[in-house]
Amino acid sequence: MTPRQERAPNLVDSVLDPLSSVEKGALNEDMFRRLIAIERKRTERSKAPFVLMLLEVANQNSEKTKRSLECIVNALVASCRDTDLVGWYKDHCIVGVMFTGLVVSDKNSILTAILSRVSDTLRNELTFEQFSQVSISFHIFPDDWENDKPGRPSNSALYPDLTSHDSNQKSLLVVKRVIDVIGAGTLTLLCLPLFLVIALCVRLTSKGPILFKQDRVGQFGQVFTFLKFRSMNVDNDHSVHREFVTKLIAHEANVGANAGGRPAVYKLTNDKRVTSIGRFLRRTSLDELPQLINVLKGDMSLVGPRPPIPYELAAYQVWHRRRVLEVKPGITGLWQVTGRSRVKFDEMVRLDLRYATSWTPWLDLMILIRTPLAVIRGSGAY
Repeated sequence: MTPRQERAPNLVDSVLDPLSSVEKGALNEDMFRRLIAIERKRTERSKAPFVLMLLEVANQNSEKTKRSLECIVNALVASCRDTDLVGWYKDHCIVGVMFTGLVVSDKNSILTAILSRVSDTLRNELTFEQFSQVSISFHIFPDDWENDKPGRPSNSALYPDLTSHDSNQKSLLVVKRVIDVIGAGTLTLLCLPLFLVIALCVRLTSKGPILFKQDRVGQFGQVFTFLKFRSMNVDNDHSVHREFVTKLIAHEANVGANAGGRPAVYKLTNDKRVTSIGRFLRRTSLDELPQLINVLKGDMSLVGPRPPIPYELAAYQVWHRRRVLEVKPGITGLWQVTGRSRVKFDEMVRLDLRYATSWTPWLDLMILIRTPLAVIRGSGAY
């Protein structure tokens, strides 16, 4: 490898904060985590994966550990390629390296090669005792989402920017949660008579439970039980919807098209599984009212992206996943007040991402104010 002193300065070096001589060339925690987020977005476009390697040392509080980490940082900075990024994933606790620009045909072989090279480098710089205390883990992006298993499918190590917020963001999230609890609690109390009427109508018009329960994917891929008033007959075949949304996400021709020059609808219409009262509930969005319980439980927010079904998530492109990572799902959102089913899937995702990057309590309030009018108009509701 090219010695550190002979490496030509690059753009990353030019934006580094002043570092001590020990840490020279290693990115600080804030910069390193921001670059992980940037590299994820670059991979979404280029399809070229990257590997994040994390190194920890046992007994974090000991002086020996600090010396070991100093040696590890120096060794990695000196031996890694110019295209690799070395930094603190967690300041003075966890060292990270991003290996970028990889051509991966066999993940196991590339990880074996990296581990072998890094191990040889560290053995030359550390004592046997120091080396034996080093723990190394690898995380590949795009990460595999195991949608057939319960729990969180995303690898949180690859999303440190989303799982830790600055103090200002935390304050806004607290405000958002307070609005959710007060708003959902108030609406639930006001709508109790309506709940009872709808429940009675569902019970009298078709056999089956009043509430429809379904697994949906929330923030960071966490699966939760999603509630609606049942609008379909029980024991129906979900394969029709699964096939439709898979084709819709894949942009297959004629999905959502309408004859006679009418506006396209990107949702399954004339669904024979829907009951007579269910059609009314869907068109008026009254079937969504039980989701106020999801909001009170913390699974959802009043405003946010709609939570997908696991088989929908399985059909997502890598960049689509960000809509279930960056913010908590909601009952209403930009998509609902700007066209609903008249909007193509990719445009819906872009609306969700726009909301995720620019949301404020004020924006939430504006969307909530516009939602009743969107419901009354019923545009795109089926």
